[in-house]
Amino acid sequence: MAKKHGKKYVDVLKLIDENKFYSPKEAVELVKKTVITKFDSSIDVSFRLGINPKYADQQVRGAMVLPHGTGKSKKVLVFAEGAKAEEAKAAGADYVGGDDMVAKIQGGWFDFEVCVATPNMMGKVGRLGKLLGPKGLMPNPKVGTVTMDVAKAINEIKAGKVEYRADKAGNVQAMIGKSSFSEEALLDNYIALVTTLIKVKPSGAKGQYIKSVTLSTTMGPGIKIDVLKADSAK
Repeated sequence: MAKKHGKKYVDVLKLIDENKFYSPKEAVELVKKTVITKFDSSIDVSFRLGINPKYADQQVRGAMVLPHGTGKSKKVLVFAEGAKAEEAKAAGADYVGGDDMVAKIQGGWFDFEVCVATPNMMGKVGRLGKLLGPKGLMPNPKVGTVTMDVAKAINEIKAGKVEYRADKAGNVQAMIGKSSFSEEALLDNYIALVTTLIKVKPSGAKGQYIKSVTLSTTMGPGIKIDVLKADSAK
């Protein structure tokens, strides 16, 4: 059964030429006109990559701080003790603890969006693997969330750090800002993200690496970006 869209969606869909592949600059200008929510919509980008993530040499995963942040402040839980716990509190962590936080999560509490841990706490955090893993909340050294420098990790997350990870089909999705951002800020964030993805191209990836790029707002239609211009600011 075909999905029915509301009038606002149908109206903004008319602004997009479905047969056209836009330059990043054109796409960013257009995406701001396709907002259909009353709230400050997220601007999301989706990449289809020419990789097969089931192979170890074709993994794409990491994190980066966007030049203009994401416009969203995330709640951070830090697993740390002693001086590192105090450092985390001073840096603005929303929750800090050890066994007490493990027990809360085991009891069904998940009022946080990012989880950071010092390496010595991973033994305890590891017990939460089946709870945190499926939600993408497990601390991981690859994205900088298992670290002794908890202050740096918290500051980066609060400043707009985004994680990117290819799913089983080789797709990477990430937020690059809010609809209230200027076109320049959104374009800067987009270029920074795509440049990073190109830098981390896996050694095992053969043929065309970036197969498609789509930009969209929350609940809005997708805008296709020309992959040949994907990393261009024009």
